[in-house]
Amino acid sequence: MASSRPPTLPEVTISEDGEVRFLHLGTEWIQGSMLLDSPFDIELDYVQRMMAWLLFVDPDTVPKRRALQLGLGSAALTKFCFKKLRMDTTAIEINPQVLAVCRQWFKLPPESARLRVLLADAGQEIRQPQHLGRFDAVQVDLYDHEAAAPVLDSANFYADCRQLLTDEGCMTVNLFGRDASYERSLASIAQAFGEDAVWAFKPTREGNTIVLAQRTPQHPTRMALLARAEEIQSRWGLPAVKWMRLFKPIAK
Repeated sequence: MASSRPPTLPEVTISEDGEVRFLHLGTEWIQGSMLLDSPFDIELDYVQRMMAWLLFVDPDTVPKRRALQLGLGSAALTKFCFKKLRMDTTAIEINPQVLAVCRQWFKLPPESARLRVLLADAGQEIRQPQHLGRFDAVQVDLYDHEAAAPVLDSANFYADCRQLLTDEGCMTVNLFGRDASYERSLASIAQAFGEDAVWAFKPTREGNTIVLAQRTPQHPTRMALLARAEEIQSRWGLPAVKWMRLFKPIAK
């Protein structure tokens, strides 16, 4: 998770609790985690749900697609897309210390033809013409060190995210569903994408609510989504069948 224009970048620290390593940005708030015995799996429920865009693409095409993360956090999404899904993967992170800690303590692989981390302000970087129309999955998790509200959260920002997507592409965003800002964030996303293109999960126990927005609205039947969820769960170990009870279009 990254801040857009902080006066000073927060200190990055780590902690461990049994089998899990956590990343913090100068506070006790958890900004990411990693299972020590399975470093390329996704440990947190809400981060797993950021992968819900898989419900809307043919699983056989996933390795041919491109993913972009705005905010590196503990690199859970970046590692999963790169290592498990075999995707071309890019992350944008403003804090060089986060990148260094991810490489040293969170098993982030080195840069390669399929993996890159851009040290930049996400809100500015995504307007660069080389990124437009390039990504099938854009995953937005941009929180400051207080983890109070998204740093970039305007309708204009979400419109910029929409411009990054291929026709079949989806954006997923981590919001706080029990916070007063949630409805405002949801309205901004719907303004940028159209209400019929937006889906949302119920909040996790901690309050994280993942919202998904499609470049081109898709509304598969529930049976088709369930079949896709079973395939995702079988191939990649994500609890996608459980998502079916928690995930629906906002327009319904």
